[in-house]
Amino acid sequence: MTTLLDYLLHLDRHLDALLLTYGTWTYAIVFLVVFAETGFVATPFLPGDSLLFALGTFAARGTLDLGVLLVGLAAAAILGDTVNYWAGYHVGPRVFRQERSRLFRREHLERTHRFYEKYGAATIILARFVPVVRTFAPFVAGIGRMTYPRFLLYNVVGGVAWVGLFLVGGYLFGTLPWVERNFSVAVLLIVAASLVPLALEVWRHRRPRPAGVGEEA
Repeated sequence: MTTLLDYLLHLDRHLDALLLTYGTWTYAIVFLVVFAETGFVATPFLPGDSLLFALGTFAARGTLDLGVLLVGLAAAAILGDTVNYWAGYHVGPRVFRQERSRLFRREHLERTHRFYEKYGAATIILARFVPVVRTFAPFVAGIGRMTYPRFLLYNVVGGVAWVGLFLVGGYLFGTLPWVERNFSVAVLLIVAASLVPLALEVWRHRRPRPAGVGEEA
């Protein structure tokens, strides 16, 4: 059985296999992956940034159509966040009150709440570039009853920016000789870079506060 780590490290091989097996249906498959990664709080582990970069690389090789990917995957990202928002709106308050859940960990929700406290509604855009938080941000927006027109605006901007940046990045840089020779390393670097904001946020909240900070005089 292919592990998630193996899939992430060898996206080029797995995409080749998908294309050989399913042909143009590959577009539908990657659409569903991006939709699920953003649309369901139970699937934050699915590849996001690295998958988009790999798809951009395949588009540069002429194997996939960049225009179809841009439109289709931006739509998948926007629809995924929309489903996630309405799930949070209707069932989120009940789920959030539970101390434990079989579907996801409560601390992911709490971490996303901290993002909202710091960045406000712009979290919907910024979270696109932070794994895990990306999946929970629209859910928390629904719990918080953010007005849908406002959410939709940030959702569209964030979805288009996220998909466009990584697809075009793969298209422009994925065929460079070094990247082609060390594709697994390049994917690891992308995954690591995408985790930096999350790591900084966790570190900021866990580091000891200097004496007197946050205490009343």
